[in-house]
Parts: sequence; structure tokens; C-alpha cells
Amino acid sequence: MKRQCEAILAFDTSNYTTSIAVVTRENKIEIDERACLQVAKGERGLRQSHALFQHMDRLPGLIDSVFQQVDPSCIKGVAASDRPRPVEGSYMPVFRAGTSFGKAVASTLAVPFFSFSHQEGHLASAALGTEIETLDRYLAFHLSGGTCELLLVDNGIIECVGVSKDISFGQVIDRIGVAMGLPFPAGKELDEMASVEICQKPLLKDIPFHGLDTNLSGFETQAAKLWDTGSIKKEQLASQVFSTMVRGLAKWSERASTQLNCEHILYTGGVAESRVLQEGLMEHMKTTQIKASFAAAGRSSDNGIGIGILGGRQRWR
Repeated sequence: MKRQCEAILAFDTSNYTTSIAVVTRENKIEIDERACLQVAKGERGLRQSHALFQHMDRLPGLIDSVFQQVDPSCIKGVAASDRPRPVEGSYMPVFRAGTSFGKAVASTLAVPFFSFSHQEGHLASAALGTEIETLDRYLAFHLSGGTCELLLVDNGIIECVGVSKDISFGQVIDRIGVAMGLPFPAGKELDEMASVEICQKPLLKDIPFHGLDTNLSGFETQAAKLWDTGSIKKEQLASQVFSTMVRGLAKWSERASTQLNCEHILYTGGVAESRVLQEGLMEHMKTTQIKASFAAAGRSSDNGIGIGILGGRQRWR
């Protein structure tokens, strides 16, 4: 029997994941389905045209799967991510896939269509069920394959207050992982290899900061050179990479908390799914005033859940 509920059907078509979700009026996640886009072995990413094609190819099957489980009459609105960030000029072609299919489904069902940025979806998904969900003002790190931003969220307004001026933590992880022979994206496998030990001797320099901004290309260069020496095992390098990230994010978090007078920090994005990163940061924060929040498992990486939550807020506000 198909499930009965009042819900939002949500789409998110990011760089590397096709996501579809059904979220009820009460923010219960009825369906959360994702299909990772395929990247050729040895490659470090996809062209937008190739990613867009894969999204268009996967969405019909995902939509069919949804309506095998949920009666169409339950869908009271459709939502999709339409751009990377909620700022003027933010655009990536891959999001056309989700918005196109979303508008078509909404028109067919005669229900309203809503659009939000991918970043807003990340924050809503990660905050669900945490203390952050009850706050009007908090800090957030969006850490993914293409994004490394420190955000101040104040009554729903998102302001970028710190950024990596070159590459992201996700790019560092993926580039080092591919150099080590791991498939792209390499975050999950590298995380499984790593173990951050308090007594571990750092072989990589600490990440530099300039106010609330940073640069990470030097971090990647150091790690690549260390691997090229042939003097370190994969597990050791993975641990070095993640322990350096933990130290860097801990310092960044403390600076931001002090300068912006905000003790609550949410960590989201695919990089924030890292077990080693979460454990390292939580251990460090025990000695600070910072109250760190992480999403439930699977909700930091790209998904349609947050877009569904936001769509519900618009539909039933």
C-alpha cells in the first residue's frame, strides 16, 4: 500500500549527486533517494555538460520510484535547488535538471513550485533535529567538493564571512586521494584510512589564516610532495591530511566564534560527513566555549531533504 501523507517532493541536482526526497508537513523524511554521478577512473571531476546529462538520465527513474511508494495526491508542493548559493549571480547548469523536472511535476500535479539555493538546502538538512534548528543566529561551515565557506546565519539571512580564497577542503581530499590511486570522490575511503591520534607528530604545516579567510593550495602541495617522496603509507598520509584539517578548522572556528560573538557552529557539506573530522573537532571543542553541531549520518552530504524542509516552510507558513 502506498504511503499517505501531506508532503513536499524535493529535487537537488548538484555536481556529483542526483537527489530526490519526500518530506512531510511534520518534517518526517518519507523518501531519501540519491544516485551518484559516474566519474571515470583517474579523473578529478565532471564537466557541467556531462553532469547535467547524467542528472537528466537518472531523474525519470527516481521519480518513478517515488510514485511507486507515495500516492501523487500526497504531494502538496514541489521544490528544487536552482543555484549554488543565495546570492546574485550564483549559477551552475546542473541545477537546471532539478528545476526543469520539478516544474514539470508541479504543473502535472497542479501544486505550487518553490526554489532555493543548494547551500540553503545543506543548512536546513544538517540543522534538522539539532539545537541549531531552534536558533535565529548561528555560524556554519559549508565544506564540500567545491565550497569552503564560513557563514553567519541571522534570522534566515546567510552572509559569507570567511572563505578559502583558492581551493576547498574537498578538493584537497579528492586530489590527494586520486594521486594515491583512490576513486573520485575520495573522501569516504580516505576517511576510513585515517585515524587522528593526539600524540601523532604533525608532518604538514598548519593551515594559514588571514582574518577569517584562508588559502588551502599550500596544504595540498605539502601533502602531494609528502606522498611523492614514497616514504609514507596511505594510512599515514590520510591521518596527516585529516589531523591538519582538524587543527585548521578548530582554529578557524575559535577565531570566528570570538570575533562574531557566536558560540553555536553547524558543520555541513560532504567533508563534514568525515568520522575523523567530527571526532577530532568534538574532542577539541571540549576545551572551548563553542557548541558544535553535526548533522545526522548522511545529511551533511548532498541530498534533497533540506530543499524539502524549506519547501514545506513556504507551503504551510
